Amino acid sequence: MKLGMINSAWAQAGRDTAWGLEKTKEIGFDCVDIFIDPLDVDIRERKLVKDTCNRLDLPIVSVCCVAVGLIDFNPSVQRFHLQRVKDYLDLCYEYEAKNLLLVLGEYIWNREVIPPEAQWQLGVEQCQILARYAESLGLEIALELEPFPLSLLNSVDAMVRFVDEVNHPALKANIDVSHLLLADVKAEELRKLAGKAIHVHISDCDGKVHGDLPPGRGVVDFDPYLSEIKKLNIPGAISLELEYSPEPDKIEEWVREAYESTSQLMQNAGLRG
Repeated sequence: MKLGMINSAWAQAGRDTAWGLEKTKEIGFDCVDIFIDPLDVDIRERKLVKDTCNRLDLPIVSVCCVAVGLIDFNPSVQRFHLQRVKDYLDLCYEYEAKNLLLVLGEYIWNREVIPPEAQWQLGVEQCQILARYAESLGLEIALELEPFPLSLLNSVDAMVRFVDEVNHPALKANIDVSHLLLADVKAEELRKLAGKAIHVHISDCDGKVHGDLPPGRGVVDFDPYLSEIKKLNIPGAISLELEYSPEPDKIEEWVREAYESTSQLMQNAGLRG
C-alpha cells in the first residue's frame, strides 16, 4: 500500500498550501489526501492544489468531506448537503482522486426525539444517491467509522450493515486504526470488512479520547490491526491523520516523526517496501 497524509496537518504551520504539499513530498510520502471544501475556496486555491501535486508527482488519493447535514431532519438541509457532497465528488474527479472520504455524523437529541432508525434509513437513501453519482464519475466513497457513542457508524458491525443496505459497489468503508481502538474494536473484527474497505487512516491516541498523534506517542498496538489490514488486500493507501501538535512551530518535526514511525510499521507488516 502507499503511505499518504491528510494535508490538514500543515494548517498549524501558518504557511501556504503549496508549502505544505512540497514538505509532504520532501519527507517521502507517496501520495496525499486533501482536506478542502469546494464551497469555501476560490478557483485560484482550488487549481493551486492540483497544479502543485502534478508538479511534485504527488497523487491525490482521497478528498475528505464532513457532511453531518445529510441525516438532518430538515429536508432543505438534506438537499443542501446532498448537493454539497456532489460538489465534493466533482472535485475528486477534477483532482483525479480515487475516493471521497465521507463522515456521516451522529444521531441527534440522544436518539430520543427523532427515531434512530429514521435517521439511519435517511443516511442509507442519501448514500445510495451519492454512490450512483460517484459511480458515474468513476469514483468511490469511503465511509468513516467514528468512535463516538452517538455516531451512526461507530462499530464494524454498524459499518457492515450500512454498506450492505446501501448495496452499491461504489460505497465502501474507510478503516481508521485510532478510531478502532477508541471504539473498542478488536483487530480480528476487520475480517468482516473483506471486500468492503478501500482506504485507511492511521494515527495514535491515549486510548481515552480522539487524539490524531504520531504513531508511537500513544497506546495503540498497531501490529494486529495492520496484520488484518494486509489480509484485506486493499489496493489503496494508508494515510496519516495528524492534528493539534503541542508545538505548532515544530509541525515539520511532528510530521517527519509520524512518517518515519508509520513507514516502519508498514514495512514490518509487509505493507510497504
